[in-house]
Amino acid sequence: MAGLESFSLYGALATAALAILFAIFRFVTTRRVLSAPSKNVSKAPAKHYAVTPAELLAALAFIFLTLVIIARWIRTGHGPFSNMYEFAIAFAWGAVGMGFIFQWRYKTGAFRNIGLFIALLLLVFAAVKYAEPTPLVPALQQSVLLSLHVASAVVAYGTLTIGFGAAVLFLIQNRKNSTLLPDAAILEAVSYQSVMIGFPFLTALIILGALWADIAWGKYWSWDPKETASLVTWLLYAAYLHARLIGGWRGTRAAILLIIGFAAILLTFFGNYIFTGLHAYG
Repeated sequence: MAGLESFSLYGALATAALAILFAIFRFVTTRRVLSAPSKNVSKAPAKHYAVTPAELLAALAFIFLTLVIIARWIRTGHGPFSNMYEFAIAFAWGAVGMGFIFQWRYKTGAFRNIGLFIALLLLVFAAVKYAEPTPLVPALQQSVLLSLHVASAVVAYGTLTIGFGAAVLFLIQNRKNSTLLPDAAILEAVSYQSVMIGFPFLTALIILGALWADIAWGKYWSWDPKETASLVTWLLYAAYLHARLIGGWRGTRAAILLIIGFAAILLTFFGNYIFTGLHAYG
């Protein structure tokens, strides 16, 4: 299984990188075609339904990521929660998976590429931080509860990754009005829907973490730095929902708040290297 895990990890890394390169190449060539002066060429990009190399490679990257998780789970006997290498693989899997779901829903590869780009960065990190399986520390031995905790994180972080990317593209589209990007209204809708899906799982993540903390350390909440960072992240997304639903926030302000929220997710995720406390294991 160690060989399968290693092969799948680098297979995911290679196919994700190639998928992004193909997506960039297609973007550049399409832009050149649209910008070329011609009376006989329509300015609207031609629609087609053939599977592109970028889409095929992205699917392969997702398959490889799934194999990494399966192989690791078989080797360790528990879900991907014991160190940052395993967390990164799970986070990357969620980002790519949610990218495909939003691509299917909105019929544009932009959301798949968002998930792929973040996943590629996480895979590079995972390759650098690769760790051989070791016995679980006592705090991590509640495997069922922790598996649910991490599963909630995978859905929440993966979905909110797409919302972050949509918010960034919205800010660009709002200024450029490019035919190569999804319409600003679609980008804003995806940003909102990502929070509507991700926020309940973010809430479950904190609740399950508190239950685990009570079993592991004898208290539900200890104001550990990483716990505090997760609460700040939850409050930022709660503020986004409140501002949109009650305050009527739309457009640039809402997009910026989502970008700040995702920065808080990254701070929470990488908090093991920033904070000292009960969660300081790598």
